[in-house]
Amino acid sequence: MHLPSLFRRTPFRLTLLFLALFVATASAVMAYVYMASASEARARAEASVRAEVETLVAIYRTRGGNALNQALVDRTLRGDKYLYRLRDADGKVVTANISDIPDGVDSGEWEAFRLTDTDAEGRVQKRQSIGIDTALSGGEHLFVGEDVGDIEAYLSRLTQALWLAMFFVLVLGIGGGLLVSRRVEVAMGRLNRVVGAVQEGNLKVRVPVKHSGDELDELSIGLNTMLDRLEGSMASIRHAGDAIAHDLRSPLTRMRAKLEVALIDAEAGKVSGVDALELALGEADSLLKTFNTVLAIARLQAGGAPDPKVFDAAILGRDMAELYEYAGEEKDIEFASKIEEGLFVEGNHPFLAQALANLIDNAIKYTPAGGAVMFRARRKANGEIEYSVTDNGPGIPEEDRERVLQRFVRLDSSRTEPGSGLGLSLVTAVAEAHCGRIELAEGPGAYDGRGPGLRVALVLPPAEAPDQTA
Repeated sequence: MHLPSLFRRTPFRLTLLFLALFVATASAVMAYVYMASASEARARAEASVRAEVETLVAIYRTRGGNALNQALVDRTLRGDKYLYRLRDADGKVVTANISDIPDGVDSGEWEAFRLTDTDAEGRVQKRQSIGIDTALSGGEHLFVGEDVGDIEAYLSRLTQALWLAMFFVLVLGIGGGLLVSRRVEVAMGRLNRVVGAVQEGNLKVRVPVKHSGDELDELSIGLNTMLDRLEGSMASIRHAGDAIAHDLRSPLTRMRAKLEVALIDAEAGKVSGVDALELALGEADSLLKTFNTVLAIARLQAGGAPDPKVFDAAILGRDMAELYEYAGEEKDIEFASKIEEGLFVEGNHPFLAQALANLIDNAIKYTPAGGAVMFRARRKANGEIEYSVTDNGPGIPEEDRERVLQRFVRLDSSRTEPGSGLGLSLVTAVAEAHCGRIELAEGPGAYDGRGPGLRVALVLPPAEAPDQTA
């Protein structure tokens, strides 16, 4: 049997649980209040009766039985609150203002009994009373009691008030539970509709945010952020697929044309078959390099930097500077480096090396002969580790700096240079996988027909130096 949807809701179940706990706690408190109040009232009544007994016994001891009898008569006529009965040694009642005392009361023992009385409207009532019988030295028995019906009525009214308050709390609690459950059900309904739409392939749908700052808003914002990233990833995948098809069309066409020409030349005896195969292998290697770069970017974006380790970024910087110093000399470019010591980062050494290689290679490639390239590795004022490559080449216009970080984007000025437009996008993927970022800014500016240049910085979070004693 399935429960109604209301009883399956977690907020409503929690409300019922807390109400059950409240009822149990309130019942225990009510029982304690009742018992404590009743005990206190009985203790006060007993103390009052004992004081009256002591007074009357003192009269009997000092002045005799007649004086005690006279004192009881006077108190009865005066309308005292106490209940009296005096019996002689033979058990005969001498003086009494009540007749409801049970027989066989043990001397010195407290007795609870019901006192028959009439209210202002003439209705007969049975009121709770207590009393104690005291044996006197002459064989007489003195019973003194007190009507505690008013206290009992007060406790009864208090109990009724507490039960009534508990009833209202239960009603309000259940009503509040229904309201909260309904509110959560509506909010979860919005979330479920969005999830259902996403399952059907609609990545444009978003959860409405009420900006109330509660946990449902936080969940909605988190879900919307996730959908934004998912939509961006899907768009990136579609764009990458389209870009690959578009950018590889020309290399594939060019390779087919070269192979066709090489085949014709080979048939005519102009070139050897080995030369034709070397040409085909060169073109195939270029295509494989493009595919491998795209695969590396996808791996970084999907799973972050693999096998991260803490290492000295300064050593990597010196290695890269030494590697590209000769490349700068070949192109008649002044290549210089400035590496600070003790720059520890945590990451994948090969991927970071590839990212720095792309940055330095781009700077040398696009800086004309006679220009200069500066490679730096330093610790910033906020503790971050920064690799930067600055050149005085043509630079990148500010409006295009965000775009060149995307896959397969090549500016018109770089179409004549070899490449696939994946270099900076790989650097961006490496930076994001290492919780870092890439920054593009203008270089040293225009000077002597060169410039304005470009400054590209790869910024990474610092890491603690490894313990050399371990």
